Formats: sequence, structure tokens, C-alpha cells
Amino acid sequence: MVAAASVVVVLGTATGVLSAIGDRDGSDEARPALVSGSPRPGPSSPSAVPSASEPASPSASAPASVKASASPSPRKADSGSAKARTAAVTRLYRHPDSQVLDWVRAHPRDRRADVIETRIADRPAAVWFADHTPATITSRVRAVTSGGAARGRVPVVVAYAIPDRDCGGASQGGAPDLDAYDAWIDRFAAGLGSGEVVVVLEPDSIAQSECLPAAARADRFASLARAGRVLKAANPRARVYYDAGHSGWRPAAEQAALLKQAGAASAASSDGIFSNVSNFHTTPAEIAYDRQVLAALGGPPGLGAVIDTSRNGNGAPPDGQWCDPAGRKIGRPPTLDTGEPGIDAYLWVKLPGESDGCKGTPGTFSPSYAYELAVP
Repeated sequence: MVAAASVVVVLGTATGVLSAIGDRDGSDEARPALVSGSPRPGPSSPSAVPSASEPASPSASAPASVKASASPSPRKADSGSAKARTAAVTRLYRHPDSQVLDWVRAHPRDRRADVIETRIADRPAAVWFADHTPATITSRVRAVTSGGAARGRVPVVVAYAIPDRDCGGASQGGAPDLDAYDAWIDRFAAGLGSGEVVVVLEPDSIAQSECLPAAARADRFASLARAGRVLKAANPRARVYYDAGHSGWRPAAEQAALLKQAGAASAASSDGIFSNVSNFHTTPAEIAYDRQVLAALGGPPGLGAVIDTSRNGNGAPPDGQWCDPAGRKIGRPPTLDTGEPGIDAYLWVKLPGESDGCKGTPGTFSPSYAYELAVP
């Protein structure tokens, strides 16, 4: 995959939650030890950065599944000062279950633990739902959204079960057909509750739809438009964002045309777009690209964009490598206060340290990779 987007290990529910911290200085450097914590389900393999001669491929890889526990597990070092600092700067929800938190709790004496804990595990990240499990999806989504509501925080959830996901690549899977997917979305929506929640709807489903015949693509887009309507009808405070790929993929006008077919320009189904999921493009590049996409998309004036900044601190590798590339760093901390018009949030959708498939099985946590990303 040239720009692989989301490789997912289907274990259950993926979660990745990191604390939101305001960041308006324009720098893409990773910030020093701030609080966060994020889990994620399923494998993940980053979107590769397409070259001029190669077609871009989806966002890199989906996260590992989350356990959706209702109550937080004990943490190694929840100092009062860290908690106060986090509460003062974030409105995003850090789910208490994740692979990185499990590792930190199990390795308190590891020399890498403090860096990984303070710079990754303590920050809010998205929670992925990457497996087609109709019987449990409502309760698992509800466990996350109710947890956020109880703390007055905003959870970020990723719906990732579209049929023919990842064009049969590393993150292949999803519902068996669109009828099953529509029913799954109905149950997903039933778990959203009534509080604020951000929904990242199907990474790569639009930008990486070229593998489908024209009729199948139209059917997928109709199902995505329906999904947005169902999610927003179930919870009017839910903010639903659609797949815009990333700045190194399709031209903005071309991506906007696809997004429009999938319902992203309709206020009944969409709050805007997301970009850079599991990828590495710089925040300024994504801001410029997303604004171009939104301008071409049209739609109501309130549409905005959210950007995955989890691993873009050093930008994309010049060689287009997408699978656990060396030399990358965590990017701007997650926040709902970007200070940028039209940019609704910087999110950690892909949890730093979860492998794209080269440093470990896709979606599994690699402490060595996490440390490389997080060390100043």
C-alpha cells in the first residue's frame, strides 16, 4: 500500500484517547511531557505518502481493539499535579483502557516508561471499533461515550467496519455487505448517548474507493451518507467527519467531488472532513489542504476539518515509506481549540506506538517504536 491508511487488528473495540492541549504557535514539534492516554483496537498500518508516479493509498493502519471497560484501571503514576494540569487544558476524553496503558502499568521500572506515559499514554486518543460484532457494538460504544460524559469530556470514536475495507489490504475486513453494515451503524449510533462526541467515519472509505466498480462505489457512498444521517439523528450533539485522505493523496477538488457523493456536504449527515489518519503530513500542509477541500465541497458554512497529528511532528518521510518509518515524531497534542479557522480539532486518531505492521503485528503496541516517536 502506497499510502495505507488504517490497518486494524480485529480484537474487539479499539480505543485511543489523548488529552487535548491548546497549541497555537504554529510549530509541528512534539511538545514536552504533557498528560495524555490513548487506546485503540485493531491493527494499524499508516497511509503511505504517494509519489507522483504512484497512486495514493489509504491511511496507514487502524488501531488495536479496546476492551471497553466501564471503570478505569489503576495507573502507575497518576500524580495530583498531572491530573490538575490535564484537567485545566483538555476537553477530550482519555479512555482508561489501551495497549499503551497496559504496557506502562506492567513495566513501571522500564527506562522508557516515563516518556511513554507522559507523552503518549496520558493523552486522549480515538477509540476504534473495527470489528463487525452487531451483538456487542452498542454496549461497547456506550461504555466509551458514557465514560466521557461522566467526566465532562468529549470522546472520539472511529467507526471502521465498511465492507471491502482497505481494498483487501492489511486492514481488510468489515461487515460482510452493505445491508449488514447499515444495521451495524444503527447499533453503533444507539451507543452514542446524548453528550458531545466526535465520530471519525470510516478512514479510507472515500479516498481509497478506486478499487470498487462504479456501481459498488455509488452504493458505498450512499451507505456512508445514510450512516452520517443515522449517527446525527441518534445524537444531535455528535459531530461526524468524513474521509478526505491527506494532502499527499488526491487533489482537493477531486476529493471534494467524492466527498459530496458520500453526503459530506449535507448538514443532515456531516460536520465536515478528517485528514491524515495514520499518516505523517505536517499540520500546516493538512490545514491548507483541508481548507481547499472544504471550499470545493461547498455545503453549509459550519463544516470544518479535524486533523490526525499523532505522528506528524517531523512530517512525512521523503521516500514515501508508510510502515513504521524511522525518524517520525509525535505531533501537536490533541485539542478542540486549534486557533485555526475551519479547523475544528487536532486529534490523535492513530495511537503512537501501535505498529503499522513492520515493527510488529499490525495494531499491536511496540514500546520501542513508541519511545522513538515520543522521546524529545
